[in-house]
Amino acid sequence: MISELRINGERLWDTLDEMAAHGLTDKGGSNRQALTDEDKAGRDLFISWCEAAGCQVRFDEMGNIFARRPGVNNELPPVITGSHLDTQPTGGRFDGVYGVLAGLEVIRTLEDAGVETEAPVEVVVWTNEEGVRFPPAMMGSGVWAGVMDRDKIYDTQDKAGKRFEDELIRIGYRGDIPAIASPIKAAFEVHIEQGPILEAEGKTIGVLTGVQGVRWYDLIIGGEPSHAGPTPMESRKDPFMGALPILQACYELAEKYGPDGRVTFGDIQAQPGSRNTVPERLIINVDLRHPDADILDKMDAIFRAKVISECDSRGLTSKVNELWHMPVTKFDGECINTVRSVTEQLGYSYKEMVSGAGHDSLYVAKVVPTSMIFVPCENGISHNEKENADINDLAAGCNVLLHSILDMAL
Repeated sequence: MISELRINGERLWDTLDEMAAHGLTDKGGSNRQALTDEDKAGRDLFISWCEAAGCQVRFDEMGNIFARRPGVNNELPPVITGSHLDTQPTGGRFDGVYGVLAGLEVIRTLEDAGVETEAPVEVVVWTNEEGVRFPPAMMGSGVWAGVMDRDKIYDTQDKAGKRFEDELIRIGYRGDIPAIASPIKAAFEVHIEQGPILEAEGKTIGVLTGVQGVRWYDLIIGGEPSHAGPTPMESRKDPFMGALPILQACYELAEKYGPDGRVTFGDIQAQPGSRNTVPERLIINVDLRHPDADILDKMDAIFRAKVISECDSRGLTSKVNELWHMPVTKFDGECINTVRSVTEQLGYSYKEMVSGAGHDSLYVAKVVPTSMIFVPCENGISHNEKENADINDLAAGCNVLLHSILDMAL
């Protein structure tokens, strides 16, 4: 019976292990940044597995890979699932890749059982979800969903000055198919939580109702370079003197709009970067997040006003460059209900959640009915070589994915 069908958890684990060998770090994590040789090797391996499972594979002009298992009626819109294979520089073995290889495991399970679906099923690898080498994040899904401009993305350069399009061509993944959304019945993405909530509450499955909003900024504060020794503190135009109260105010914002408010300063550059010179300029990466769009807008306004007041009062220049705005996203009600119902039928404990991190599903949801499935990760650690998950939890998430896809595709 279809209702009794389950995936092979050991096979899924072994597949994750094989993929991790590409970009394996000394500490057992993964460094498979977008459009590197390691990324190419991971893509090539994935395609070989999909073709062995009877899939038809294509990739578009953004390098997004689509592996299709035909249905009985291939004129019907497919049901899709997937995530990304690229990682952080010191990333883990599960973030993104679990969602891709869980989709592959669903295909393999359907093949093993000889199950035919009415609609096709596709597993997707979205290009450059992490946005590490080529910011911003989620380029492949962003262009595909019509949110980002393809040519602008093509011209994006990494720190070495290499263009995105040139590197896409170099690794052999610039396809001819336009990166434009086509009719799709439903999309599901399974992912490790990247947080501690499911583990702390003893829940196996997170049923995702949406994704919180994110704003990325470069805060640039300009001062006057001077010698660290002779220059009195009271006469300095030191960018750090403006930065400190601004950073503190941001932490207070996150607390004020807690428990869901978030603020992070991921990188701070002092220029010219000399130990005994007051900096001429500070460039601070600021990340603000909240699941309520109105509150996120308030946080944005308060942050901007604080920058102006603190810098003006000290004779400093200031500029807030907003690099990226990921709006609050609500997932499709039918897809959410499908995941919830399947989880209950399979007997797994669950919690309804909003994702604190961005995922490709955020952009996919703009053009396709979408939802996500979370499983716990050890100590909530992600974007880290220590990232880990339990084989049984990974299998549970994949089983929920399997039956959610079947619910839509049969």
